[in-house]
Amino acid sequence: MALGEASGLKLGQATRDAFGDALKDLGSEYKDVVTVDGDVGNSTRTEPFAQAFPDRAFNVGIAESNMVSVAGGLASSGKTSVVASFAAFLLCNAYDQIRMSVAFPALNVKLVGSHAGISIGEDGPSQMGIEDVALACSLPGVVVMVPCDAVSTKAATKAMLDHKGPTYLRLGRPKAPAVYQGGCDFEIGKAITLKKGDDITLIANGLMVPAALDAATELEKKGHSVRVIDMHTVKPIDEEAIIAAAKETGKIVVAEEHLSHGGLGSAVSMVVCENSPVPVAFVNLGDTFAESGDGDGLLEKYGLTSNEIVKAAEGLLS
Repeated sequence: MALGEASGLKLGQATRDAFGDALKDLGSEYKDVVTVDGDVGNSTRTEPFAQAFPDRAFNVGIAESNMVSVAGGLASSGKTSVVASFAAFLLCNAYDQIRMSVAFPALNVKLVGSHAGISIGEDGPSQMGIEDVALACSLPGVVVMVPCDAVSTKAATKAMLDHKGPTYLRLGRPKAPAVYQGGCDFEIGKAITLKKGDDITLIANGLMVPAALDAATELEKKGHSVRVIDMHTVKPIDEEAIIAAAKETGKIVVAEEHLSHGGLGSAVSMVVCENSPVPVAFVNLGDTFAESGDGDGLLEKYGLTSNEIVKAAEGLLS
């Protein structure tokens, strides 16, 4: 069964495509915005902005570290720099430059990592950003967002431009099920409750949000009342929503297309342990690299599915 099918979701744009459309549309309103790209604008979808505003777009070639330094320089001169590349190239290749040229001086640089996760498929592990959320979260002062569909991505893009300070926006390559219809009440640091429930809470972001909705549908058929939360902002995380979920449902499953360490699961666990300890289960990539292959097949092989979320939930409910 296709992702989102069990919960009746239709397939929409890839989040990278939605970002590209939003950035171009917002270009006239946000006149201080410039883009800095590493010769992959056709893939990261900064190309439409560059075509519309050629004097505000800079292609530095395949040199991610230099790309980030240029973005920092432009931001220090008063620009809002949107610097985009594949998540793996941006966060892994240019981490020190992000640390010293963006995070440390707290510059208004918007880091955008596309092609995140294993769902990019055939491009293989060298291009799969699977540790990017952990790396971004480790940097002081950096906001980290992982939207789940086109509508929330467009809202996140605007929120990113409105925010003063460094941000990281994680995007995917495959088309994503349309979780939101018409609009999305997106606010940095405020989770969105998609379903109310009293027995267990499923917390997810990115492609795992439609998977969590599918899992909730299956669990409800078995008589369970399931809360589903779209935790689109990993940092700052919505502590209030997590504490409420822990106290009101007593059990939590966290699902993400990321390694087990340092991502959404780690952030949720810190809040739960400190404020309202309850059983928590995790659905993630674990501690392994993936491989080249069909994107849907890889998600299935590595357990990033609604079935695995159901199993994790049933393990807590039994």
